[in-house]
Amino acid sequence: MPPAGTYRLHAFNRYELKYLVPASQVDEIRQEIAARMRPDGHAGAHGYGVWSVYYDTRGLRFYWEKIEGLRFRRKLRIRRYGPLGPAPDDAPVSVEIKQRVNRVTQKRRVLLPYDLARELCDGRRHIRHPDADQGFVDEVLELVQRLDLRPTAMTGYRREPYMGIDADLGLRITFDHRIRGRDRDFDLRAESESRYIVNPHLVVMEVKANERVPYWTTDLAARFGLQVQRISKYCQSVETFGRAPRSVFHVPEAEDSARPTARDAHL
Repeated sequence: MPPAGTYRLHAFNRYELKYLVPASQVDEIRQEIAARMRPDGHAGAHGYGVWSVYYDTRGLRFYWEKIEGLRFRRKLRIRRYGPLGPAPDDAPVSVEIKQRVNRVTQKRRVLLPYDLARELCDGRRHIRHPDADQGFVDEVLELVQRLDLRPTAMTGYRREPYMGIDADLGLRITFDHRIRGRDRDFDLRAESESRYIVNPHLVVMEVKANERVPYWTTDLAARFGLQVQRISKYCQSVETFGRAPRSVFHVPEAEDSARPTARDAHL
């Protein structure tokens, strides 16, 4: 979770692998990971909430780029960390462009006060912040205006992150629990009803490395019978709410557990 008050442009390249893990296996996998890595100091005892509003064209250009597996594709989102609920207009959020170039994931982001982030992405107006990278802010505005982007889907989940140590510096492994979304009420402070977009008995494990994925992580996945998945939380949300036909990559949600409980807004 990025520290509050860091408004400079943050950019990095990395390799990512994603796995779907039955919740019943998470404890055992966690024990092996914890023996080699340390919990992220920003996470607290139970991780933290991650809430994102994704922007796309009327024809879902970014969605189809992902489904079709284009070698260059990207997406724009505003992301809030922590629980949903009331927050001041100047609460910090991340404005992010995430793109894929061949096998490498590139992400650039700046923190902005929420009111300015919405003025930029929803209002499509030029903004300035004394501590934000103006070049990146202008790039976001150009993208929103040129492609006529609009808020399209929202996702939320509880993230449990681990950081690499010693020879594995730069390695990050996260468990994303109770993944849900909604197709309206895109205010990141609104505690509106959402639904599971991934079966709540499944956890998304992401392995992220700056240069190479350590062999022990792929060996761990093999021993637990896990296979790399082409899962996108944004695409899951689009398909769950019927914005596009379900693709071959869609992970069915549990019909008997489709609605989260009220406490989910705080996880």
